[in-house]
Amino acid sequence: MRLRRSRSDREPISTVGLLVRFTAAGLIVLLSLAALIAVVARQAGVEQATESARQVTYVTARGVVEPRLDPAVVSGQPAALRAFDAAMRQYVLQGSLVRVKLWNADGRVVYSDEPQLIGKQFPLGADEAEALRLQGSSASEVSDLSRPENQFEVPYGKLLEVYVGVRGTNGEPMLFEAYFQYQAVTEAGQAAWKRFAPPALGALLVLELVQIPFAWSLARRVQRQQRDRERLLRHAVDASDAERRRIAGELHDGVVQELTGLNYALDAMRLGNPSEGQRAELIADSAGRLRQSIGSLRSLLVDIYPPNLAEEGLASALAELAAALERAGVDVQLETDGAEDLPPAAAALLFRTAQEVVRNVAAHSGARGVLIKAARSDGRALLVIDDDGRGFDESRLDERSSNGHLGLRSIGDLLAESGGRLTVRAAPGQGTRVEAEVPV
Repeated sequence: MRLRRSRSDREPISTVGLLVRFTAAGLIVLLSLAALIAVVARQAGVEQATESARQVTYVTARGVVEPRLDPAVVSGQPAALRAFDAAMRQYVLQGSLVRVKLWNADGRVVYSDEPQLIGKQFPLGADEAEALRLQGSSASEVSDLSRPENQFEVPYGKLLEVYVGVRGTNGEPMLFEAYFQYQAVTEAGQAAWKRFAPPALGALLVLELVQIPFAWSLARRVQRQQRDRERLLRHAVDASDAERRRIAGELHDGVVQELTGLNYALDAMRLGNPSEGQRAELIADSAGRLRQSIGSLRSLLVDIYPPNLAEEGLASALAELAAALERAGVDVQLETDGAEDLPPAAAALLFRTAQEVVRNVAAHSGARGVLIKAARSDGRALLVIDDDGRGFDESRLDERSSNGHLGLRSIGDLLAESGGRLTVRAAPGQGTRVEAEVPV
């Protein structure tokens, strides 16, 4: 069956590609935030300019207009209106304020800097009537230039009108209305944007630049992790293949050969006419060979499916491995004090290590004695396997991977992935010492 790999398994992760995607995403976010800041800053500037226009109108109405609303102005006497007009042009009509109107409660224009409006009557809007009724309050809106009373403001374009309720010196309620060029309001919004945009965008740009080295480091780390994962996968596949070949070889050269020889011996006894002594000797020899085959099969079963470490513990599992070595004629010293309560993950790693090392001892070392020691110290689980065999040259360890030591290399990778460490010390003729430790 052909297995399909995912794209991430087929193609290596490109550090540059990840960094480009991260930077592009950051720039998109940066531009989006810049647009949002622009809208918010301009809106805040417009609101601030509108509020400023309302304050100017209120101060003008209270400080300039209201003190001059004597009965002559309120009644529309020409001389009084000329004096009032001169004051308006001197103190009020400046900058973006381009038009003023003074209304009475009947909707008649008592005064305007546009003489053609004086004396004309128009219906007051709801907001204007409310401002006139609530003396001291002010309101603002964009002028509707299609209304009759605004026909002379059309040349100015878009305007902001602000109205404030005032009283004449005789107590008559009136409405003062000021018209500001709306361009000044939008310019204030743009000024606010220009004032706040550079530091805001600068801070965002600095944040983006600061993040790029971290993104590069993260991309490199992801790339390394992918390479490590692929390397571990290759080691696991190679080790699995080597393990299957080893088990098949042991079965063929060991148990199968023994059982085949036993079968021939029993057939010969069945076909011949052995004496009672020969029969008893053959039965005893067959029983011994069967026990030896059963022991070999038990060892293989332990290799294929290790004991349940969660229930029996590491000490029991190591005892099984030691027994297999002893059956092969090796003197084993087993020390497992303090290794009974190890976490299952740590116990599994140490047992897998011991399994691989013991296998190498039996197959390659020619050792007469082996020390297997497991312990727990300072938050770490330790395993030591020391044999007195022929040893080897440590500098040629990599060359030995194809000669039965590939599994040990994979074990080292597994321990490193778990935060542990595998140490191999060997010299020709001086045996081999393997130390493994994992955090618990």
